[in-house]
Amino acid sequence: MEEELEKQLLIDVARLDSEGETLEGEVDIIDLEEEFVHPFGGVRYRLKVQAFGTELVVQGHLEQDFDLTCSRCDQDFDTTIKVDDFCVSYEISEKTEFVDLTADARESIILALPTYPLCDEDCPGLEQKVEKPADDRWSALDGLKVD
Repeated sequence: MEEELEKQLLIDVARLDSEGETLEGEVDIIDLEEEFVHPFGGVRYRLKVQAFGTELVVQGHLEQDFDLTCSRCDQDFDTTIKVDDFCVSYEISEKTEFVDLTADARESIILALPTYPLCDEDCPGLEQKVEKPADDRWSALDGLKVD
């Protein structure tokens, strides 16, 4: 049985160690309904979270697996989108209990998706078929020599 992933990426500020903490896990926050982009699994994260006075700084790594369609050959392929420089800050107060990173993490992953995904950098694309025209009246001009 598959375990249910959380649907939000929340930081419990009230329980945060004063020296900061490293948080790791997986959360299901990418819900795209696109024809050529299909996420699977959850967003895996490893984040360093630290409070500095009235600011909460979060930085780290995000990654998500996707099934994409190659923009050249139209074949499906799997890839992992990685964000190694995720960094956000939030204003907090002594009354702040939780900070929700869901929207920022989701946006970072989506912005890292390639505009034109390729199954391989050397993908030749669709096979090109060159057909002779059915009308061969123009073929008489092939042997024409112009001086």
